[in-house]
Parts: sequence; structure tokens; C-alpha cells
Amino acid sequence: MKDSAHLTNLLYSTLLRCETEEDVACLLADLCTYQEVEQMAQRVAAAKLISEGKTYAEIIDKTGISSATLSRVSRAMRHGSGGYEKFLPKGKT
Repeated sequence: MKDSAHLTNLLYSTLLRCETEEDVACLLADLCTYQEVEQMAQRVAAAKLISEGKTYAEIIDKTGISSATLSRVSRAMRHGSGGYEKFLPKGKT
């Protein structure tokens, strides 16, 4: 088995080299399927809406995210590493 820590660090280093949204879009297009990018976008949008105080029903309606994934995003926001809180844009969308 490959050294997963090394592989993960390579991914992180690659992401850090992105300087613009266009850079991120190009990299994600090469790294992920369209569906994977859409699923990540749903999660970020759901986290943003949770931070704005929206209800689960409103979030599901606006994003199309599944209730199971929404629950996972909510749990990460409450008990995760703080990534959503640190990196989500501030203010209402």
C-alpha cells in the first residue's frame, strides 16, 4: 500500500498552489467527476445555509442535498475541525 499520508499531503500541496477560482475549477475538473464537484458544492452551500440559520427543509429545497448528507454537514459544523467556519464566505448569500 502506498504511504497515504504522503499522497494526502501531495493533494494538499497541489490545492495550495491554486491562486484563483479559475485555478481551482481547472484542478477540480481534472481531479473529480462533474458529479463529485457538484456534491462538494452542495455540501458547501448547505454549510453556508446552516450558518445563516436556514431550516433543513429550506436547505434541501435550495440545494437538492440528501437529508443524510445534510446531517453529516451539520455534524461536521458542530463537531468537525472548523474548516467550514474558517473558510466559508461571511454574510448572506
